[in-house]
Amino acid sequence: MALAGFSVIKSSGFISGRAITGLTRKRFKSSYGGLKDEDRIFTNLYGRHDWRLKGALSRGQWYKTKEIILKGQDWILEEVKKSGLRGRGGAGFPSGLKWSFMKGAKDDRPKYLVVNADEGEPGTCKDREIMRHDPHTLVEGCLVAGRAMEARAAYIYIRGEFYNEASNMQAAIKEAYEAGLIGKNACGSGYDFDIYMHRGAGAYICGEEMALIESLEGKQGKPRLKPPFPAQIGVFGCPTTVANVETVAVAPTICRRGGDWFAGFGRERNSGTKLFCISGHVNSPCTVEDEMSIPLKELIERHAGGVRGGWDNLQAIIPGGASVPLIPKSICDDVMMDFDALVAVKSGLGTAAVIVMDKSADVIQCIARLIKFYRHESCGQVPNSVMS
Repeated sequence: MALAGFSVIKSSGFISGRAITGLTRKRFKSSYGGLKDEDRIFTNLYGRHDWRLKGALSRGQWYKTKEIILKGQDWILEEVKKSGLRGRGGAGFPSGLKWSFMKGAKDDRPKYLVVNADEGEPGTCKDREIMRHDPHTLVEGCLVAGRAMEARAAYIYIRGEFYNEASNMQAAIKEAYEAGLIGKNACGSGYDFDIYMHRGAGAYICGEEMALIESLEGKQGKPRLKPPFPAQIGVFGCPTTVANVETVAVAPTICRRGGDWFAGFGRERNSGTKLFCISGHVNSPCTVEDEMSIPLKELIERHAGGVRGGWDNLQAIIPGGASVPLIPKSICDDVMMDFDALVAVKSGLGTAAVIVMDKSADVIQCIARLIKFYRHESCGQVPNSVMS
């Protein structure tokens, strides 16, 4: 599928956007952040361009997807492992390893990919932007990730309140079917792959993977005991891998530009680009894509217009969504936004939803409000660090 105005630089791996490998660049890096437009994966995050198939094609999506699919399961898994991609839904588990778990299922049961689009964590507003403004990144991502898992189909479990997002996703899925990009003989590759969308009913608990599977099967959304794990017995009793929207959506670009390219962003074990959601007491709340390991202070001042009243007016920040511990200003001054840096200060990257509190906030009252939310939504079924 040829695209006007879209060019790439070929490298020894597969297709790369740079002539220098990611590992070489990382060796010489001493600062992080300031992602260039040419390195952005989500090119329509703010809905300024056409989100439909024609617009997606013009921005480089679905480019050489057939070649990626024909490379096969092992090649895709190797590129994802090489990229260092870790789950973007909160846990940060290595994606290449997780996507390989279903290879151990040797029987004839079909395998499934389930995309967790039940974005209900307070402060988190990234996946909805992908589905509303750039839905074909997720549709193509489902195909590539599904091929890596040898999955028969993908189920996108979307939060019930996401009306516009669900409408756009359904339209994008329909366009992909009509263009022969998914379904039988997807992209002309000989691989059959279907995508279904399932709308939830607004229960936060269904963001937990086992509760999500129960809900998808038509049961009450409550977590199952593990083991067995989804990779052995998941949806409909079949091997299943549950993955986050953002995690799945970046897979095609990783395969096109090479795992080394993606690994060149961020620190070791914290690779890639990342969507950050910045809200609370900032001048310009936003969702933005930048490099992993960007300093928290730089992230807020570069993209969100700084803290209301200036940086010295900062009291504390919840760096990864409401279920991770907050950190005081003294730590915020220097901490990097990645998995390891935030664990080291006894917090977490989570979903990278940055909630800023200035000195006008009553922190005790804020945390009490979050506890009330979790008590109402999960009733203690899912442990949350904010409760401890």
